Amino acid sequence: MTDAADFHLFESELGRHLLLADGSRLYDIPDDLPTDIETLRALAQDVSPLGSRRIDGTALRPPPLQTLSLNVAQACNMGCSYCYAGKGTFGGKSKLMLDDVARASVDRLIAESRDGADLVIGFMGGEPFVNRALLRSIMPYAEQAAAAAGRTVRFSLTTNATLLLPEDVELLARHRTQVAVSIDGPKSINDAARPMNGGGSSYDRLVRGLLLFEEHGRPYHLSARITVTPSTTNLPGILDHVLSLGFDSAGFSPVLVSPDPSQALDPGDFDWMLDGMVACGERARQSILDRQRYPFSNFETALQEIDRGSHRPYPCGAGAAYLSVSADGGLYACHRLVEDPKHRFGDVWAGSDVQARAAHLQARHVDRQEPCRSCWARYLCGGGCYHEVDRRGRPACDYIRGWLEFCLASYVALKERAPGYFLDPDAYFGAAAAGAAQTA
Repeated sequence: MTDAADFHLFESELGRHLLLADGSRLYDIPDDLPTDIETLRALAQDVSPLGSRRIDGTALRPPPLQTLSLNVAQACNMGCSYCYAGKGTFGGKSKLMLDDVARASVDRLIAESRDGADLVIGFMGGEPFVNRALLRSIMPYAEQAAAAAGRTVRFSLTTNATLLLPEDVELLARHRTQVAVSIDGPKSINDAARPMNGGGSSYDRLVRGLLLFEEHGRPYHLSARITVTPSTTNLPGILDHVLSLGFDSAGFSPVLVSPDPSQALDPGDFDWMLDGMVACGERARQSILDRQRYPFSNFETALQEIDRGSHRPYPCGAGAAYLSVSADGGLYACHRLVEDPKHRFGDVWAGSDVQARAAHLQARHVDRQEPCRSCWARYLCGGGCYHEVDRRGRPACDYIRGWLEFCLASYVALKERAPGYFLDPDAYFGAAAAGAAQTA
């Protein structure tokens, strides 16, 4: 290791630390050690000898498929102001997936997966429950087909929760589905950004949908996805409100690309967003020390990734083990790139285009991207969402580095002071709850 981008010095309340980018390895640094670049470069070479690189610039070969997301409804009952699909209209090309396309998608996933694989099928829109009949038929079909082929299958679903019926909730609970609900905050904030096409409060309908989960069965995991626009500035207050609605976790996602440019964050907006994210992260960090759950998913995910030593040359599995199926059966890199011919990789009948997937992975390796190749955070970030980078570039790099710096410092402090959290979070919080119950 000789490039300064291969390591990063940071501080926590416990002292100084060194991150080796390749492998995401962390080391404590003595207080009396000089921090000039030559000393740190020599230290990095000492703890990680040349020739031991885990990421060496070699592109990933297309692996067997493991996950497909099905765009079961390229249509929506809402008209969100920032929607990448043109307020749910999909450029005037709204359509619903038919049963034969959904079954062919399941069959294609099984055919291109490993023996014994644990498969994931996600349901996307638009709003998936615009096409609820398909959901009810395809979930049992997928379970039966996977079992017959020696695979298992799990489900995820992203919804606005405004169309939920009791039988929908029972379906999701019965099939142990991970459900993500889109909500942007309290009623005034949510309704301003997420209007119903026919009028009325989307927030009120969403809350009614959440009550159905309590009455008819919770899914395997119920999370909230909070979209951040230039008007979403009070992140701690918004997060507190959303978590009060009973979600298992909640996290933020900034708008970088929108048909309405006023809804996308400008570079200057990332200063207040970072401040808000850190404020939420500090609450979550203190809650871990107090053994009280505060499930801020951005923070929890970062801690888990750092603890595993996660390091990757790509931002996600798009084009690798994950593809997305359009309503008419086309295979695309991900759900945000559906109908984009540059990211079409075959169809569910002929199969995935392995050569096109390989070319995608070759070109998108983070060490082939500028300015990513000179960034210490590149193997934690992976280079950024393909959809956002293609259309907007990388305006959020300083924000990402600032957030990761906070998460790294929080990790080393929590690893020292709350090691049980990383061994088994459920047991860590459960023991505290049980103790409190006995005391009461």
